[in-house]
Amino acid sequence: FSKNRDRLLDANVAAKFLEAVLRHKKVKRFLSNEHFSVDGTLVEAWASMKSVRAKDGSDEPPKPGRNGEADFHGKSRTNDTHASMTDPDARLFKKGSGKEAKLCFMGHALMENRSGLIVQAHLSRASGTAEREAAVNMINRHSPGSTRRLTLGADKGYDAKSFAADLRRMEVTPHIARHDAVTKTGKRRRSSVDGRTTRHPGYTASQRVRKRIEEAFGWAKMIAGLGKTKFRGVKRVGFQFTFAMAAYNLIRLPRLLAEGGG
Repeated sequence: FSKNRDRLLDANVAAKFLEAVLRHKKVKRFLSNEHFSVDGTLVEAWASMKSVRAKDGSDEPPKPGRNGEADFHGKSRTNDTHASMTDPDARLFKKGSGKEAKLCFMGHALMENRSGLIVQAHLSRASGTAEREAAVNMINRHSPGSTRRLTLGADKGYDAKSFAADLRRMEVTPHIARHDAVTKTGKRRRSSVDGRTTRHPGYTASQRVRKRIEEAFGWAKMIAGLGKTKFRGVKRVGFQFTFAMAAYNLIRLPRLLAEGGG
């Protein structure tokens, strides 16, 4: 594998393997062509916070030694001004307000809702817009120019007017959880999804089913080594992430085939 890694990366073998699993005649009947869910998860990078240095070289390096100390107290570090010397593709990112920033990537998956199989996988640098950008990218890859109306379930992190507008232009109904929050100015943030969408039973079904995508992420982190990747760079970590999603499908298939008489 190590000797052929570059060739495997250049040929996009992981994505082709995932596609081949889904294209198998015994698997295709389990897939929905209309109803999907999307979500993202953080993949911790194989790099220490001590590797984060100022891009202009103005800060002091850690003290000498195998695990030299470094004092970051009171110092501001952002992706605009700092980068990891170990893995420049990794980005500082917080899971939420009040959480510590970690060096990580963001893995994205598109799941079909009938059987909970992953149909597209993508890995990107972590950012506040990466999830929505990846969702559009994965839908375009999976159903380019689809003539049937699709639905896409997602959590409230995807509730942005620009994203909902992009989906509607693609003939995709946004089954997104409503983000009913109050802004810092005291105004209530209006959701991009209104009663015209939420009143339909399909919206409730999408919101229930979409949570199954967390099973794939949980398996990938606990079993497939994505709790903290051992690779560096978007291409190599993305290769691992996509293969993990394909492997998750494979462990799901025996039960599906048994239940479906396959």
